[in-house]
Amino acid sequence: MRVLFAGTGEIGIPTLDFLGLRHELVGIITQPDRPAGRHRHLKAPPIKEAALSRWATLPLLQPETPRLAGVLEWVCKLNPEVMVTMAYGRILPPELLRAPSIACLNIHASLLPRYRGASPIQATIASGDREGGVTIMHMAEGLDTGDVILERRLSIRRRETSGSLSERLAELAPLALEQALELLVKGSAPRTPQDHDLATHTGKIGKAECLLDWARPALELERKIRSLQPAPGAFAALPLFPDGTISVKIHSAIVANRASGRPGAILRSDARGILVACGEGGLLLGSVQPEGGARMHSSAFARGRSVAVDYPF
Repeated sequence: MRVLFAGTGEIGIPTLDFLGLRHELVGIITQPDRPAGRHRHLKAPPIKEAALSRWATLPLLQPETPRLAGVLEWVCKLNPEVMVTMAYGRILPPELLRAPSIACLNIHASLLPRYRGASPIQATIASGDREGGVTIMHMAEGLDTGDVILERRLSIRRRETSGSLSERLAELAPLALEQALELLVKGSAPRTPQDHDLATHTGKIGKAECLLDWARPALELERKIRSLQPAPGAFAALPLFPDGTISVKIHSAIVANRASGRPGAILRSDARGILVACGEGGLLLGSVQPEGGARMHSSAFARGRSVAVDYPF
């Protein structure tokens, strides 16, 4: 099939490779290069980097928004039968949805209608779900509201992070898409409407969403830490002696159910690490990173800082 692909994030690269090897990939749409790093040099999206390394001559467009004049004309000239999007980060206008002669499909990294929006993988981890997966759907004008063709599921592992789940979903996506495209070819692709009453929405993750509130249960905070790994990472304030606090990024932690104390208080600091009291239970911090510093185990961090240990017993 003649397929146009739209994507930005790294999670879409296995799907891009599948389309390039198994179908006639006619073009790619991705977001513009963005400033990145300390020196704010322009960096290409992962999809563009992958495309240039594999199909340097393939037509590639990087509009700030797909609603710009000229995008529809560019797409129509490619004459795609199917358009596939995954982690593109933009909503397509109605006229672009109608451009492919057969269908416009989206691969979404959750089991819809649960976790529509920008951060479904993080939401899956943070909510403690036992299952995740990908959904192949017909695109509609709303945000992830289209009719479902099929879904593929996988079990969430005990210490799963957003990074590890993203890698697994990236490999699952082409398998699901292959089946969906076969159904389209046969003319038997279903259109199962979503139950919009069951929909949940996820937004972009900003700094405010990365802050840990020690008043929350330890289990909830541990899931949140894993949901923000490897990026952007969770952070929290730790008390210093004799007073003051320090902002620390927390990369890993273990729940200590029997711990108790004033939320945010450091209950213990030894070779096993720093134990912090939460609203329910406590968190034994593993890998941490002080603001502007290197990543280290919390026990090493405690040895170099006068952390304020507060024994409430």
